[in-house]
Amino acid sequence: MTASLAATPLLPWHRSAEATLVPFAGYEMPIQYGSIVQEHQACRRSAAVFDVSHMGRLRFDGEGSAQLLDHLLSRRVIGMKPGQVRYGLICNADGGVLDDVLVSRLETPSGTDYHLMVVNASNREKILKWIQPHLADFPKVTMSDRTEVTAMIAVQGPEAIGICSRLFSVDIAGLRYFRGVVTEQFSKPVIVSRTGYTGEDGIEIIVRAEDALRVWENLMLAGRDQGITAAGLGARDTLRMEAGMPLYGHELSEQINPLEAGLGFACDLDDRSFVGDDALRAARQRGATRARVGLVPEGRRPVREACAILDAEGQTIGQVTSGGPSPTLGHPIAMGYVQPAAAEVGTTVRIDNRGRVQEARVTALPFYKRSRTA
Repeated sequence: MTASLAATPLLPWHRSAEATLVPFAGYEMPIQYGSIVQEHQACRRSAAVFDVSHMGRLRFDGEGSAQLLDHLLSRRVIGMKPGQVRYGLICNADGGVLDDVLVSRLETPSGTDYHLMVVNASNREKILKWIQPHLADFPKVTMSDRTEVTAMIAVQGPEAIGICSRLFSVDIAGLRYFRGVVTEQFSKPVIVSRTGYTGEDGIEIIVRAEDALRVWENLMLAGRDQGITAAGLGARDTLRMEAGMPLYGHELSEQINPLEAGLGFACDLDDRSFVGDDALRAARQRGATRARVGLVPEGRRPVREACAILDAEGQTIGQVTSGGPSPTLGHPIAMGYVQPAAAEVGTTVRIDNRGRVQEARVTALPFYKRSRTA
């Protein structure tokens, strides 16, 4: 089964740790090492380290790279300063989401300026094909896929910054949120950004593939006294759900626009032009026909993706997009889309949970929000 799957540079470590491995986005990835709940709680209470090397990493060099990305993204790229990181959407002409991405403007120690885009693993090939025709209008821009020659590691949790501060030749604690820097780890080049997908503080690290195992083991050693834990995709999903973060293929798709998803902050619609901008302006003017909401189902039984959301008369008014138990809160949570009339916080709806109707309360997102100390 795994012969045709790609391997991250850290797969041998996952196997040696007896992780439960599953196919995910064409890769063999760890879903958990022991208990998903324990890995989740380690991230909330101390620190967890995740192999996220399956995420796509695309580099853009040359004059005009900012203009190219500004044309493709819902978020303004022109004018970003070296070290800035921005979250944005790549949309189709109808305003549907092709992917949500992080774009960084980075500068090497030698002064080379470039942009780096991190895309979802399942969308890498699609985004590469989408961008390719646009390169013809920017002949001095070179796009290179760096996914296979690098690895990506996320260190998340309240102890993450303290642990990582011991390892890198840059002031990690002084790095602001959504900022990145090219630095070193034991004389090897690394990119460090203060970003993440868990709702906790922390950093994401991009290293050369051949350096990944050494960096991973250094992180585990540096955080040993703080209880740092390797965590898999299972905990990554429960953490991002608690943080109310959308996942492509669930809360985001080509049939959903960013405004419906509550991502209007990532759409700079005024005084600029990008693919899908006219459709998004029209959507803003006419108002949303659905809205992404948080849901707290009654009882202990989790609701899952694709469960219908019903009104008091039993009419379908929406659908669950993600759902499961919340280890932090101790009860089930879910996200979904409903008609605007049902989106008000406190509204009671019903969910058809595999033939059993279950009441749920619409709640504000995120479900969990850490206290910020930095």
